[in-house]
Amino acid sequence: MTSASDRVFIFDTTLRDGEQSPGATMTHEEKLEIAELLDDMGVDIIEAGFPIASEGDFNAVSEIARRSKNAVICGLARANFKDIDRAYEAVKHAAQPRIHTFIGTSELHRAIPNLTMDEMAERIHDTVTHARNLTDNVQWSPMDATRTEWDYLCRVIEIAIKAGATTINVPDTVGYTAPMESADLIKRLIETVPGADDIIFATHCHNDLGMATANALAAVAGGARQIECTINGLGERAGNTALEEVVMALKTRHDIMPWTTGVDTTKIMNISRRVAAVSGFAVQFNKAIVGKNAFAHESGIHQDGMLKNRENFEIMRPEDVGLAGTSLPLGKHSGRAALRDKLEHLGFEVGDNQLKDVFVRFKDLADRKKEVFDDDIIALMRVGEASESDRLKLVTLRVVCGTGGPADATLVMMVDGEEKTAIEKGDGPVDAAFKAIRKLHPNTAHLELYQVNAVTEGTDAQATVSVRLEEDGNIATGQSADTDTVVASAKAYIHALNRLLTRRGKTGEDQKEISYKDHG
Repeated sequence: MTSASDRVFIFDTTLRDGEQSPGATMTHEEKLEIAELLDDMGVDIIEAGFPIASEGDFNAVSEIARRSKNAVICGLARANFKDIDRAYEAVKHAAQPRIHTFIGTSELHRAIPNLTMDEMAERIHDTVTHARNLTDNVQWSPMDATRTEWDYLCRVIEIAIKAGATTINVPDTVGYTAPMESADLIKRLIETVPGADDIIFATHCHNDLGMATANALAAVAGGARQIECTINGLGERAGNTALEEVVMALKTRHDIMPWTTGVDTTKIMNISRRVAAVSGFAVQFNKAIVGKNAFAHESGIHQDGMLKNRENFEIMRPEDVGLAGTSLPLGKHSGRAALRDKLEHLGFEVGDNQLKDVFVRFKDLADRKKEVFDDDIIALMRVGEASESDRLKLVTLRVVCGTGGPADATLVMMVDGEEKTAIEKGDGPVDAAFKAIRKLHPNTAHLELYQVNAVTEGTDAQATVSVRLEEDGNIATGQSADTDTVVASAKAYIHALNRLLTRRGKTGEDQKEISYKDHG
């Protein structure tokens, strides 16, 4: 039986810190979907956003709070009453609301609000007290804790505990610390700070030196019982501690790390793929746990060992993280029942109407590909498809290109219900197609990212294309998949433009209105 001291709480901040990755902004519906998946997989605390940042963030956090079934729903707030009140307004509808308030305590960060040590200590006391008067679940963070003077760090943590904080998070905001330091810091704080035995210490590690997961696990060894992390390690700069890595490390090496989480690990792959799709940040092939090659074996020696005994070269089973044991392809003769069964096996629940739509697209793909594999089906479900509300829709695209000169693109596109045609030349087929789109829909959007990934192997493989656009402070990511890379590129570009148009209509509710959003 697991004792309270053996339980590690998983605090997911994909929707807050993860969304701080440049270009990773998610739509309202995407945030709700990711929150539901996190709740369903057993994450203990979901940091749903930064409510004061924008009306869009507030609305998303508020709706996630209303819909949550099991998880604590947390809102981030800076150390002032206005932020804290706004955070509480957003999370108060949750069955288990939490306010997470923070301030930078290192010498470098104290200079930002230009506060003396005493002035900052007083603000910490007042703001944590204010938060505790609103809810009995208050988390406090000394931002840049690992570079804060030891005596002062102990002082402000003691103040926060006395003011009513029930969780103290110790962030390695710039990814500077190393595992031995991480463990020692938590251990010393628990031994030194009065009241430390009555609260939970958390760890929040960034990956600037590639040690986020190691530092988080070391902190647990030092006494921390909450790990702050994100799906796929998404986050500011080099990212955060990856949820899938710490959870599977604790599960796989339980012999030397005798702590448990409440996460259903079989749901890891599904949410990893979804976060990659909505953020536009593809998972690197050799990424631990969720990378495409994480369970692939090409070396002859490895393959021979695997055939004799999987344990020779696999320390985890693919099924443990939600990967199918087999990947039997479908084809153009497969029916609806086979497709539904495959979708359910891959973690997708579809209604009859959605199945009809997916089946049409599946048949179209099967006519162009001899075999349709699991990854093809996932791409079919995950990429952005045209909706009735889209103002821009691709009708047809033809390109002529070669080594002898510029490429020609003939594009037919629906613009606000009117069919229009453009012919453009470009430095390659994708450039020509994008120029044709801009001719029919003039815009000032800057192309920040153009990324192509093959879904499977072979010359008939689908290409998944991600396009990230920035216009007037708004950032939108579009995705599409097609066996024709140029067509997939055009669809992804149009998808991103449609998302920008939607955000314009919301008068900036999805914009990041507060620049000083970095935390932890």
